[in-house]
Amino acid sequence: MLQLDAEALYDELQQGVRGLLRPGGVLVGIWSGGAWLAERLQCELQLPGAPGVISSTLHRDDFSARGLAAGTGATQLPFAIDGRHIVLVDDVLYTGRTLRAVLNELFDFGRPASVQLAVLVDRGGRELPVAAAFAAARLVLPAAQRLSLARSPAGRFSFTLEPEAAA
Repeated sequence: MLQLDAEALYDELQQGVRGLLRPGGVLVGIWSGGAWLAERLQCELQLPGAPGVISSTLHRDDFSARGLAAGTGATQLPFAIDGRHIVLVDDVLYTGRTLRAVLNELFDFGRPASVQLAVLVDRGGRELPVAAAFAAARLVLPAAQRLSLARSPAGRFSFTLEPEAAA
């Protein structure tokens, strides 16, 4: 059985994000696991203000099938996007479709100077030509499995590995 230490990977992610951040750069977490990561990174890297949170919901290519999921977070960007260097943070990079939707949402708010992606885990299986600038871990999982980040009430991270839900 696959065992991933999410806290150890978080420590690596923190170092990777530190290297990607430019002066005046901002963190934007992809809802929901990426938002949890960005929130903790913002605090531990002692960055001013709050991180942004971005949702892929309205730009998904499967929106007609999925609709608005209950509990889905809305985009909250507490800073201007135009001309900013943005580090997008996510928990798991898989097909690239969520990232495509997030970039469309981000550009609805303005034109950033640059956008880089940092992820906890890159699980391969790309359907679109996207790549993370930093991944704390790279692994290959069967398409029938789903890797999900969980957060305890104390803010500690862990992974769950489950069968992929039927579409």
